[in-house]
Amino acid sequence: MTALPATLRALVGDDGVLDQPGDLAGYRGDFALQSDGPLLAVVRPRSTAEVTAVVRACADAGVALTPRGGGTGLAGGAAPAMDQPSVVMSFERMRAIRAVDTVGDVMIVEAGCSLHEAREAAAHVGRLLGLDHGGLSSQIGGNLATNAGGNNVLRYGMAREQVLGLEVVLANGDVLSQLSPLRKNNAGYDLRQIFLGSEGTLGLITAAALKLRPAPAVRATACLGLQTLDAVLDLFVRARAALGEAISAFEVLPRAGLDLHFGHVGRAREPFSTVTPWAVLLEADSASPYFDLPRAVEELFTAAIEDGIVVDGTVAASEAQRQTLWTLREGIAHAMIETPGSLKSDSAVPVAAIGAFVAGATLAVEAVVPGCRPVPFGHVGDGNIHFNVLPPVGMAGEAFKARWGEVTEAIEAVALGLGGTVSAEHGIGAIKRTALRRMRSETEIDAMQRLKDAFDPQGMLNPGKIL
Repeated sequence: MTALPATLRALVGDDGVLDQPGDLAGYRGDFALQSDGPLLAVVRPRSTAEVTAVVRACADAGVALTPRGGGTGLAGGAAPAMDQPSVVMSFERMRAIRAVDTVGDVMIVEAGCSLHEAREAAAHVGRLLGLDHGGLSSQIGGNLATNAGGNNVLRYGMAREQVLGLEVVLANGDVLSQLSPLRKNNAGYDLRQIFLGSEGTLGLITAAALKLRPAPAVRATACLGLQTLDAVLDLFVRARAALGEAISAFEVLPRAGLDLHFGHVGRAREPFSTVTPWAVLLEADSASPYFDLPRAVEELFTAAIEDGIVVDGTVAASEAQRQTLWTLREGIAHAMIETPGSLKSDSAVPVAAIGAFVAGATLAVEAVVPGCRPVPFGHVGDGNIHFNVLPPVGMAGEAFKARWGEVTEAIEAVALGLGGTVSAEHGIGAIKRTALRRMRSETEIDAMQRLKDAFDPQGMLNPGKIL
């Protein structure tokens, strides 16, 4: 085992292996969890062939492998094993965009390609990659391994719905290559779906064939103020009726979240003059220039004002104004991450139950820690409301962090009681394994375990995650 770093250097080169404590420190986890387990080395392959060689070397040495993307995860999925020697495999040097096909609308990218790079490459040829969220430094492999969501799930679906094919290295080092970009292929089991969302526990994604769409030719963005969550859902129903499938985002922003963002950046830039308890960021787009979406959104806004559903609002008149409105949405997420002690939640409930969820979770967390400050925001269209919670005023972040388990369980109990989930888009990782067993039956857990045993009989791939 002590000779493993030297073996890895022989496989990927001296610059492909890090084993000094100072170098290892940056690879010990993600935004949610850092591990101080016995980490032997970080290996950074440049090709699928090198990934295969590294997997076989680690298997021969009986050393666990933790795959790592951009390290931006929120469930501890990139944290090395706590209780056994391990090697982190970083895909940061596998960044190639192997092909872009504008006839079949598909691009083939390697796992280490960042989401930003993939989206920019698509935009360069007049195409759109449907996956979009605030973590643009995240990598494609990590996005697919966690089945990432984001702001456009309402229109384009989760990460798995962007995938036409995968290249995966299995636990024995064999390569499963299914990169053929066929949109129809019923030849046996759809193996790609097994690896999507499996968080590197069944195989290591090295490349993917991703679905592209024509880039939007027209777009309309509005930020609208409302008094209640019931009004938010009423507006959502009206927007779907008026705009149909053109709606690409419908995000709810609470006053507490906007105030947090303004405090974080040191200035308040209200989107409209009236201060309201809730705001909605609505966006619609179309690849056809013949659809007058700006007019449709303006008419929706006007009718909602006249009917008393919307109190105030603004419609972006330029791309700069659009970006300013989106800064409000992403600014809340960034401020939450950088606020000491803030708890990030990833529950989802049926869309119609959003109001009941927020009301119930608010009562539940305040019963656990009186004075704590809920900041529920996010994706109305798919029911994924991030019920995040700030410490009470005057409570130290570490003190509130010690209560996270109780607060999280209270939120999850409300979500599960409404037919929801404890993990909508961030994965299970290391920190939600107990919660998974509260929402999945013994039969389901047993089926997952049998899959794990079949694909990874040594238990070397990302141990301690999901199961």
